[in-house]
Amino acid sequence: MSPRRSDRGRGRRRYPLSLHRDPVPWERQRPTWREARPAVIADALKRAQARPSGNWFVVGATRDIRDDRPLARTIAGREVVVWRAADGRLVAGPGVCPHLGAPLKDSPVRCGTLRCHWHGLALSGGPFAGWEPLPAYDDGVLVWVRLDDVGGEPPLAAPVLPVRPARAASLSAVYVGVGVCEPEDVVANRLDPWHGAWFHPYSFVDLTVVGAPAGQEDGFTVDVSFRLTGRLVVPVRAVFTAPEPRTVVMRVTEGEGEGSVVETHATPLAPDDRGRPRTAVVEAVVAASDRPGFALARRAAPLLRPLVRAAAGRLWRDDLAYAERRWHLRSTGRFPG
Repeated sequence: MSPRRSDRGRGRRRYPLSLHRDPVPWERQRPTWREARPAVIADALKRAQARPSGNWFVVGATRDIRDDRPLARTIAGREVVVWRAADGRLVAGPGVCPHLGAPLKDSPVRCGTLRCHWHGLALSGGPFAGWEPLPAYDDGVLVWVRLDDVGGEPPLAAPVLPVRPARAASLSAVYVGVGVCEPEDVVANRLDPWHGAWFHPYSFVDLTVVGAPAGQEDGFTVDVSFRLTGRLVVPVRAVFTAPEPRTVVMRVTEGEGEGSVVETHATPLAPDDRGRPRTAVVEAVVAASDRPGFALARRAAPLLRPLVRAAAGRLWRDDLAYAERRWHLRSTGRFPG
């Protein structure tokens, strides 16, 4: 019996780390290609795409909203700016000045008012001079904007949010990356947990998918050990679900950090200069633990967040290559799945 399974049977270990005994060389690990059936992944993707999003799109991290300038994103070709009004309200709206089209992403915010740097048109968050605000939402980790003409669905009052650990007892970090693909390619990547130990051996070992969706059931259950360094690993059980079309959530259900989540959100951007679609991956890691030392980790959050973002970035360099390859094959009619 592997250390991972015996640890789970006894409940949580006294110490969070395990020693990876008898490591198997990468080329000798058990192949997963027969289990990673294209139809299973495709069906899970279809179910995700059929769920309502309420036309909400992730713009970026709450922490990225500054006092002096807006947070900007081009979503599905629409320029959007987000900032906080003088009373602290989150404000969102078009990123094109209604006067002569100045890019508001380059304009400063002064005392909660966005002031166009071309001619000084002042926007305080309400309708003015042809500029109309958009519904915006701050969930404490991410900021969202609702684009009804882009989403084309019945609107919802708020985004479809997964359950997260309490903010007061968790540590969060947000990574943003961009790839040449569509949101469905990012979601499909996350709905293929079988590739983990093969494609990311620097991060995952002993990965076994112990439960996959069947029929209308949802969720991939995975036993995996996160590699810290050398033979030191953290064994957990995690479940992947897709609560809406552009989001996949990995939740730790057993082991260290139980209840922690990794949310992967895919936001369509403007096409590149060759007309190819581009998608932003906005990944939020919300970690929690009841170990006494986690309180120290939370106090060191400003130092830890760059490390978490760097780890996510390393994974997404690979996973965006996966998503980009999938889009390329789909766009040329050669995708085998």
